[in-house]
Amino acid sequence: MKRFLSFLLLALCSISAAADKPNIIVILVDDMGFADLGCYGSEIPTPNLDALAAGGLRFTQFYNTARCCPTRASLLTGLYPHQTGVGHMTEDKGAPGYAGRLNDSCVTIAEVLKPAGYFTAMTGKWHVGQNLGVTPWGRGFDRSLNAAAGGFYFPASDKAKLFLNGEEIKNDDPRLPQNWYSTDLWTTFGLKFIDDALTEKKPFYLHLCHNAPHFPLQAPAEEIAKFRGQYKIGWGAIRDRRYAKQQELGIIDATWAKSPRPKAVQPWAEVPAAEQDRFDHLMATYAATVHRMDKAIGDLVSGLKQRGVFDNTLILFMSDNGGNAEAGPSGRTQGDPTKANSDWFCGESWAFAENTPFRLFKHYNHEGGITTPLIAHWPTGITAKNELRSHPGHLIDIMATCIDVSGATYPQQYNTKPITPLEGKSLVPAFKNDPISRDALFWEHEGNAAIRVGDLKLVRQGRTGTWELYNLKSDRTELHNLANAQPEKAQELANKWEAWAERAHVKPYPIEGKAKKKSKGKKNAE
Repeated sequence: MKRFLSFLLLALCSISAAADKPNIIVILVDDMGFADLGCYGSEIPTPNLDALAAGGLRFTQFYNTARCCPTRASLLTGLYPHQTGVGHMTEDKGAPGYAGRLNDSCVTIAEVLKPAGYFTAMTGKWHVGQNLGVTPWGRGFDRSLNAAAGGFYFPASDKAKLFLNGEEIKNDDPRLPQNWYSTDLWTTFGLKFIDDALTEKKPFYLHLCHNAPHFPLQAPAEEIAKFRGQYKIGWGAIRDRRYAKQQELGIIDATWAKSPRPKAVQPWAEVPAAEQDRFDHLMATYAATVHRMDKAIGDLVSGLKQRGVFDNTLILFMSDNGGNAEAGPSGRTQGDPTKANSDWFCGESWAFAENTPFRLFKHYNHEGGITTPLIAHWPTGITAKNELRSHPGHLIDIMATCIDVSGATYPQQYNTKPITPLEGKSLVPAFKNDPISRDALFWEHEGNAAIRVGDLKLVRQGRTGTWELYNLKSDRTELHNLANAQPEKAQELANKWEAWAERAHVKPYPIEGKAKKKSKGKKNAE
């Protein structure tokens, strides 16, 4: 009888502990700039994300890795991307840091949280090596509806391939809504999977990866119509308005000057009227994809509230890189953006506004390429409301944060393989506005490189580029290079970056054109 009572007490304690564990939702959007949300300065209406920000926190110095696949790898594992094997994209380039797939020396958040009693689910864009055998269902997720690499919104797209719990399904599969739009689809199935977790009486982890607002920009006609005409004032005026609003919101320091208009971007007054109309249509389509993504966030929040789990759910929202200048200053407008298989890119001219007030874009390690919004919302765990946090943070911190709030344990071994020690720091102290103690943050992508130590940042363009040194406290827009004035400090940080590059498998660099194995199917530009 005593043994039975002891067992019963243990079981009740386990159930109580599971009930106390917070649910966790990590939301990643694709190719969205720092200034594209209303609560970060945008004119695009994002009421649902603004509401999460008003009920929680906005981080003003949070970083990604400047590109899709490396960001996803870093976010999933709490490591720098090269340590996971995804230092570039999903081709095996024949070097340890560039294998094109998550390796066996890392674990995903799902693999860490499952032993702590979590139900794990993933919806949306995966893109960490499914073409080379790495899948959500093989890396710890109990449920998944995913695209291997994204690149579509409508079911008629020739890129639209879906996998439901490991099964490739047709786009008109009866388990899917009719005439779905991918932004809505990821949320619909995220809530279905949450229902499965609640049925099993487990706390849940949902990894929700939107492909919005990644190219090819596509949205329903009625969504685009909401924004037509609003962008005929031009990118310069839009950027000025965002810059002023960011100062008003406290997102940026009023002493930071705007970075200058790139040389390749024309003054709006010099753009012919017909081109102004095309550019207006292009940015209206981008705004529509962001606005529709925000609606999906609202649907998710409503679903959590209906299920009674909203208050004890930690939601973390971020973007995988800065605004995308690919397709150059003219952008691209091929086909009808309300139809599948059209091909629309914002291009450099609008990306210049999307990343207000920072320099450069996706791919680069200057602030415009690596800075992302981070919204943190958790009613029972974050007492602060509508506050800003200026603590520098990075994607590597998300794993550590999930471990901290869940009580999970990061393993030294997994499936008999030794696991690379965790790189990130928990953001929980920052939730309380306490400092996060760390030595440095590092970046590398395509030879672009950076290191941040305190307020000092050393950054370069390309492997043969000259190192630039900035004090981000006074000059976060990176306009006043201190490298010549402080050569010893620049060299100190360069040496520190080199030591990290050796340790974190940034080196040896891959040999371009020597990929061991090409990805299957068409290459999806990122």
